[in-house]
Amino acid sequence: MELKRVVVTGLGALTPIGNTIPEYWEALVSGKSGAAPITYFDTEKFKTKFACELKNFEATDFLDRKEARKMDRFTQYAMVASDEAIADSKLDLEFINKLRVGVIWGAGIGGLETFQDEVLNFAAGDGTPRFNPFFIPKMIADIAPGNISIKHGFMGPNYTTVSACASSANAMIDALNYIRLGHCDVIVTGGSEAAVTIAGMGGFNAMHALSTRNESPETASRPFDATRDGFVLGEGAGAIILEDYEHAKARGAKIYAEVLGGGMSSDAYHMTAPHPEGIGVIAVMRNCLENANLKPEDVDHINTHGTSTPLGDVAELKAIKQVFGSHAKNININSTKSMTGHLLGAAGAIEAIASILAMEYGIVPPTINHEVVDENIDSELNLTLNKAQKRDVKVAMSNTFGFGGHNACVLFKKLD
Repeated sequence: MELKRVVVTGLGALTPIGNTIPEYWEALVSGKSGAAPITYFDTEKFKTKFACELKNFEATDFLDRKEARKMDRFTQYAMVASDEAIADSKLDLEFINKLRVGVIWGAGIGGLETFQDEVLNFAAGDGTPRFNPFFIPKMIADIAPGNISIKHGFMGPNYTTVSACASSANAMIDALNYIRLGHCDVIVTGGSEAAVTIAGMGGFNAMHALSTRNESPETASRPFDATRDGFVLGEGAGAIILEDYEHAKARGAKIYAEVLGGGMSSDAYHMTAPHPEGIGVIAVMRNCLENANLKPEDVDHINTHGTSTPLGDVAELKAIKQVFGSHAKNININSTKSMTGHLLGAAGAIEAIASILAMEYGIVPPTINHEVVDENIDSELNLTLNKAQKRDVKVAMSNTFGFGGHNACVLFKKLD
């Protein structure tokens, strides 16, 4: 059967550097860091005392107060970002066939704060199991797409993908394939996460995964720099409207880009560490190129996973050199996590949005905070260091990898 073409017709973002798409893009291009001391709880006894929290965000500015209380923050974020994307798409919700509109969302953890608070309250009591009746529906990872569909009446496929930090990239690939195969006309996809909590920070600190650069939080996320010491935890959501090309064209929709393909693979190596030679990453990028029917030399820009960890950054760049060969030095490579921090299950979505906007505006956002050259990284690679670069980006790749060895990669193309 002939596969349908799939395009992007709406975007929404709620990030540590901007609460809307225009704010997010302006901050990306200007190289703004979202890292700052944590305000949500007392960090006196924590190894890491900073994160990339949302700024100036009140859920009740967007949601009914009673409804907001029934949602964990990760769901609140999903609702706000998806509303922006739906409005941006200009879908006529009165006349579209809602049986053919789905919501496929990504979340690596789900309602961590809800789970944490309920368990702490129980432990502080006398052993009587007093729990909030919304405890379970607030916590479960699938509740975000459930709430989006309930609000808008979307009755197509509705579920959450969970693959740690690759979750929202996997959600996008699933959405791409449902539309390609003709099962849906439109899918709201993306991801959200709200893990800047006592349990989240404590857990990642126990793994020695987080930067402890407490004296300078804004420079702590420094992908590819020789002095990098771990990632900076972020929070927020990214939402993307994927649509059948003919459906979008018939209604005169603005089209940001075409989604050409997606790749998936597994490292099959370690719970948390990447394979040192990037074998799974090599496989996922090759899978993605094959799925999109593209050659390596077609790619202009790669938004890397680039978390600012000592092992991960080197392994990914080695893999890029292996896949792209001599063309690798012609690609604008960057890591927007240097600005947003690591949004875990939402990372794939907000980084895909950054890749799409790079094509839209002809500018590749920088990898900020680079100061010391890492001798293990090929100096010929263009890592878009510290300053945005103008570039006519026709094809952009977005890489996302998760604990457990989950790898996902998505390719976008500027529409002719």
